[in-house]
Amino acid sequence: MKQKPLSILVILLTALPLVFLSAQTGAGGLTADQIITRMENVSSPDTAVLKGRMITTDRFGSKEIAFTSWAEGDNKSLLEFTSVEEEGQKILRIGDDLYVYYPDAQRTIRMQGSALRESIMGSDFSYEDMTTGDRGILADYQAELLGSETIDGFDCYRIKLTAKSRDLPYYLKEIWVDKEIFVYRKMQMFALSGRLLKEVLVRNIRKMGVYQVPVETLMTDKMKKNSSTAFFIDGMETDVNPGRNFFSLRELSR
Repeated sequence: MKQKPLSILVILLTALPLVFLSAQTGAGGLTADQIITRMENVSSPDTAVLKGRMITTDRFGSKEIAFTSWAEGDNKSLLEFTSVEEEGQKILRIGDDLYVYYPDAQRTIRMQGSALRESIMGSDFSYEDMTTGDRGILADYQAELLGSETIDGFDCYRIKLTAKSRDLPYYLKEIWVDKEIFVYRKMQMFALSGRLLKEVLVRNIRKMGVYQVPVETLMTDKMKKNSSTAFFIDGMETDVNPGRNFFSLRELSR
């Protein structure tokens, strides 16, 4: 089973169809595309349940929200908020389609267009950040190896990703991939103008069973002043069976 780096934040773990091999070659003879491919091929479970928290900090203070997230393969996920104020609100992702269920109104809304740019629960993540589908990075971006850098004491490949289409949320990304375990340690996302929009730092990766899990991740929205969102994964259960119709609109409101 393949894995995308940004989907695990809700993901959090975010498959890879066709691969275009770049001429760039790094240490050990790896090209930029091969590094990205190895990162995406890091073993991940067929199904998983994550329990965690996100803490958003801004000029008004900090707020902690608990959640449970279910995932099946690369294409389906369900995020349910479990804190008292947000209890029962859910986000269903099937490919690039996103649906939000509001329990108070007993209403399900499909997120599309400009609504995808809205913040999730006031955090630094937008709904657009979840729309990774199952295409894989190299289907959307051209990869270029820029060299090596140390991030928090870990030797990493630094890779530039340039969008193949202007329809993508971020025209340019830079990603730092750990040379030993092939999990990204840092990511920056830029606009077409070159302006830095967001930054993700993976602060702690812990082995859970046979899987490397980013248990602490910090997202900063550079368009907001003094704002950041930290994600913590407190537990993970793998190879669960959520049920045949679990990831469906019919089950979303139950």
